[in-house]
Amino acid sequence: MPDFSGRLRACGRAAILVSRYNELITTKLLEGALLGCREAGMERDMVDVVWLPGAFELPAAAAVAAESRIYGCIVALGAVIRGDTPHFEYVAGEAARGLQEVSVRHGIPVGFGVLTVETLQQAVDRAGGSAGNKGYEAAVAALQTADALSQLRAYHAQD
Repeated sequence: MPDFSGRLRACGRAAILVSRYNELITTKLLEGALLGCREAGMERDMVDVVWLPGAFELPAAAAVAAESRIYGCIVALGAVIRGDTPHFEYVAGEAARGLQEVSVRHGIPVGFGVLTVETLQQAVDRAGGSAGNKGYEAAVAALQTADALSQLRAYHAQD
């Protein structure tokens, strides 16, 4: 069996889902994700951006995007910053679980660009600061995975 390796290239349309909660951070994550799409050769009109109230709402929007069958990949962006209540665990855990479920159920890459951090400074560092831009990384991962899945599907279609 051959080796398959996803390349950074356009995968058709892409949906970027963005939480408005902690918008100072998520706007920077979006900038990074759009840069990743541009580097893959995608024109801006091939990328749909959907704004949502918070990270908890990302899985539902991802499910609708996946069900539409018009996207080659989805990128989910959010920032969940720990507070003094268990709210952090519920929101971060359910967002991650829900997005993974959408990806597996629909066979579509969902780039996970939801920051789960202890402090606002950690979020700033990961949204274009000293730790890079996790929105960019999530988009690149989703696009490369879409390409690898495309290669794998094409290979198995030959059988």
